[in-house]
Amino acid sequence: MGLKRFGYLEGRNLLVEFRWAADVSELREFAEQLSRLNVDIIIAPASTQVEPALQATKTIPIVFAQHADPVGIGHVASLARPGGNVTGVSMVLTEMSAKGLEILAEAIPGPPRVGVMWNSTTPTHVRVVSALEETAARKSITLVGAPIRTADDFVRAFDLMVSEKVNSVLVPSSPVTNTRRRALAELGIKYQLPTMFANRANVEAGGLMSYGPNFNDMYRYVAFYIDKILKGAKPGDLPVEQASKYEFVLNIATARAIRIELPSILVARADEVIE
Repeated sequence: MGLKRFGYLEGRNLLVEFRWAADVSELREFAEQLSRLNVDIIIAPASTQVEPALQATKTIPIVFAQHADPVGIGHVASLARPGGNVTGVSMVLTEMSAKGLEILAEAIPGPPRVGVMWNSTTPTHVRVVSALEETAARKSITLVGAPIRTADDFVRAFDLMVSEKVNSVLVPSSPVTNTRRRALAELGIKYQLPTMFANRANVEAGGLMSYGPNFNDMYRYVAFYIDKILKGAKPGDLPVEQASKYEFVLNIATARAIRIELPSILVARADEVIE
C-alpha cells in the first residue's frame, strides 16, 4: 500500500492483522474481531467492507481505498469534512458506470440491449443501477438486470442475460467481480458478449473494455491516510480524495475472440489498447 515510503516496515514498527473473507457473510464477524483487538486503523477497501466495519466500531479510524459513493450512502457527511471515523479515496461509480454504458453502446452494432451484472451485497449498487436506468432512458438503451451475490452466481447471471438476448454486458465494480476477473472474462468470451468493466485489471484478464480510475494509485494513496492518522490526525478531519484520472482501456485480442469489430473512432479514443 506504499507505507514503506512513510517509514513503516511490517515486523519493525508495523503489525498488520489480515482478515480474508471468502463470502460477504463473514465480513461482520471479521470487523468485530478487529474491533475487539482494538487495532489503530481498519482498512475497509470499498462500501461492502465499510458498512460492517462501521457497525462494529464508531471510534476506530476506518480508511477506504475505492469507495463508490461515500456521501450518497451516508458513510461520510461530506467529501471535504467526512466527520465521524471514516475517510479515504473515492471513485464516482454512479457517473463512471453511466459513462461506461454510453461507451459500450457505441461499440455494439444495432440497438443496444445491455445486461447489467450488479451485486446485491454492494451497498452502492442500488444507486449505480438507478443512474444506469436514467442514462439508458436518455440514450434509448434497453437494460436487463442480472443481480449476483457471489462468484457462484456468475454462470446463472450470464445464462439469464443470454436468454434475454442481450448483446453486451456491463459489470459495475465490486469486490467479487474485481477478484474473480478471469472467470468473468472467460464467460464473456464463451458467450461471445462484449463486456465493460470499471477496473483495467478485468481487461488485462480478457474482458473487452474498462472505463475507470487506476485502482493501484487509489490503494497507494491509502498510505497517506494511515500515516496522518497514526501521527494524530482525526479521520473526520481528513478530506476524502476523489480519483481524478479515468482510463478507457480496450482488449483487441478479446474483440477478435468474440468476433466484434470495434469502431475505429472508439479505438482511437482509448488510453490503452491491449493486443
